[in-house]
Amino acid sequence: MDFIQGTSREQILLLPESIDDFITEDNPVRFIEAFVDSLPLKKLGFKSLPNTGRPPYRPADLLKLYLYGYTNAIRFSRRLEREANRNLELIWLLKKLKPDFKTIADFRKNNANSLQQVCRQFTLLCKEENLFGSEFVAIDGTKIQAVNSNQKNITERRLKRDLEAVDKKVSDYFRDLDFYDQQETSHHKKVSVKELKEKIKYLEKEKKKLEEQEDQLRSSPDGQISFTDPDSRAMMMGGVTDVGYNCQTVVDDKHHMIVEHEVINNPTDQNQLHAMAHRAKTVLGVKKLDVVADRGYYNGYDIMKCEEDNITVYTAKPETSANKKHGLFHKDLFIYDSKKDTYQCPAGETLIFRSVLNEQGRMTRYYVTSACRQCPLKSKCTRGEQRRLSRWEHDDVMDHMRERVRGKPDIMIKRKCLVEHPYGTMKRWWDQGYFVMKGLRNVRAEFSLSVFSYNFKRAINILGVKRLVQAVS
Repeated sequence: MDFIQGTSREQILLLPESIDDFITEDNPVRFIEAFVDSLPLKKLGFKSLPNTGRPPYRPADLLKLYLYGYTNAIRFSRRLEREANRNLELIWLLKKLKPDFKTIADFRKNNANSLQQVCRQFTLLCKEENLFGSEFVAIDGTKIQAVNSNQKNITERRLKRDLEAVDKKVSDYFRDLDFYDQQETSHHKKVSVKELKEKIKYLEKEKKKLEEQEDQLRSSPDGQISFTDPDSRAMMMGGVTDVGYNCQTVVDDKHHMIVEHEVINNPTDQNQLHAMAHRAKTVLGVKKLDVVADRGYYNGYDIMKCEEDNITVYTAKPETSANKKHGLFHKDLFIYDSKKDTYQCPAGETLIFRSVLNEQGRMTRYYVTSACRQCPLKSKCTRGEQRRLSRWEHDDVMDHMRERVRGKPDIMIKRKCLVEHPYGTMKRWWDQGYFVMKGLRNVRAEFSLSVFSYNFKRAINILGVKRLVQAVS
């Protein structure tokens, strides 16, 4: 049976083959080359490595290396060094340059802010090529692990537990010492007196160390300290507590491409809605924008700011009613009359305005009725003498938003289709569910490279390499 035969490795060629012949016209590395060469790297703040006796590498070459690496799920400097020596695409892209891993790692560390600007430049290019619909976006966050284990993160609760454990051990060892002091012979002892004293001495050092950590913890604004990566924080990831960062993205509806992104160390998504929506609106250059987010972003002040900024918000209200958990009537069953400023309860009685209080900067109005005592539905409504309803002074904004969500019940399902795809691609397909650098500044650069890679692959699938090369030529 005949098979396709390869060429002999010892074959002598009359003319050597060109590396460029192996890189097709639609190879993505051709766009990386053209894109980086079109960037004003000095203006973006890129710094060359210091001269150590020979000329340093051009920032453009090392930037090309990183863009190629993250696009192909290669993030570690040692792996990039190895690929630069054997990968034909990188040999072509770097023109046979072979930087060592230390040079590669230092470039990313020294140009963290500039790498974020590269991602922004590509986002603006996508906008010029009409890849964004600029009408409807979805906001969501995901947690990505930091270079910091749970053992290297302490909280007040954990520190208290560790101190109690040390005190208990010391107490047990002292009790054993007292017991051994009463023994005339020591051949039957499981632990010698000398060993016990050494253990007590070690535990006293540990306790002193924990007390020093307790002093540091008091000065921490969020009540926790991470030792390996000081900027990382403990947060819920997939139902368990781990140490990491909260990564935010804004995804456009047209081609599911990321418009804006950010990395924070706040475990919750609250107070991020307006900030991310406003940044996306600025990047897209539009006067109005529709935004959908999950209930983790539900924040009255943020939604009010969005309304003032001509941003229409769709987000579900979280279930926080204690009455509903106890089988009592929840607030949604009470109908508000904006003209009369009253509520109508399920029994048909009217709750009138009674008082207003300033609760942590929020002006809250309270409504009551005198009909509760004789009401036949009282056992289903309240456990106290009468039911009292509270209303924030800007709750009319929240009411309008809830009506919008009820009018478009499928919009929350659409949100999942928009925002989950980028995270699934990055964290599962590209194995970028953890950072390889430490510090908020550096992980922001890392996430920017991941966002660039995602948008880059989407743009290639939509426009093709040749069209993108023409756009930057």
